[in-house]
Amino acid sequence: MSVAMGVVLILLGLVSLAAMIGTVVLVIRDGRGQTPVEPSVRPWTAGNLPSRPYSTIRL
Repeated sequence: MSVAMGVVLILLGLVSLAAMIGTVVLVIRDGRGQTPVEPSVRPWTAGNLPSRPYSTIRL
């Protein structure tokens, strides 16, 4: 194997390693892929009664 081919393989390995590390960093910064569910409709109310249990309502 020639020296040039070895250099190319080393550079390709370093670029691949950097891409893998960058992907892991981005996934961790993004919250590990977990996004909160956004309701499609507004919660309903019936007088003073909410559509969700009182324990889940944030004040």
